[in-house]
Amino acid sequence: MLKKSIFLLIPLFFLVSFKPKEKIHTVIMNTKFGPMKILLYNGTPKHRDNFLKLTNEHFYDSLLFHRVIKNFMIQGGDPDSKHAKPGQMLGSGDVGYRVDAEFNTLLFHKKGVLAAARDENPTKASSGCQFYLVQGKKFTDSDLDNIEKQTGRKMSAEQREIYKTIGGTPHLDMGYTVYGEVIEGINVLDSIAAVKTDKTDRPLDDVRIISMKQGKDFKPKKVKK
Repeated sequence: MLKKSIFLLIPLFFLVSFKPKEKIHTVIMNTKFGPMKILLYNGTPKHRDNFLKLTNEHFYDSLLFHRVIKNFMIQGGDPDSKHAKPGQMLGSGDVGYRVDAEFNTLLFHKKGVLAAARDENPTKASSGCQFYLVQGKKFTDSDLDNIEKQTGRKMSAEQREIYKTIGGTPHLDMGYTVYGEVIEGINVLDSIAAVKTDKTDRPLDDVRIISMKQGKDFKPKKVKK
């Protein structure tokens, strides 16, 4: 019960850090396992606006989660997956453009975040459409110490605590743009991550994004001091 309470409190950090007059944007992603409500960060406006544009164009409707790795992440957004045959290799589809990387040390790969997939381009620009949701795993202090040595990046005390109690994929930080997080329906993410997959990490039974729509924009309530 404590774990769930901790997770649900995390989005509040971002809500109170929004500027008073800024709108907060969300999308609702419907799957056969249920819906997920995803908050999009205003600190990554290029990725936010691109994701909203594709959502409102119904681009993601009927696309598959074509790559699923338990305790790591679930990936979707490949347009070639819409009519893919069983066993077909996926992951190369795109929309013909990239989105410039938007790295922010405050936005990191904790469990539940939305991040942009990318190829090995030198600027680490993101795919125009493919994304992943992090499931990850929990880490010990020793694990995190080793990751800091390997990457040369120091984590804040808050980040370390979240990676130890909630989990995530810290080795991906500052390598892929993080631009949102699941604020409702984290159990759906866990259910998708648990499905059986083939040798290419594609689910044996298709897991589709049935539909995706923009949620109602809102402004954060003023926090009394």
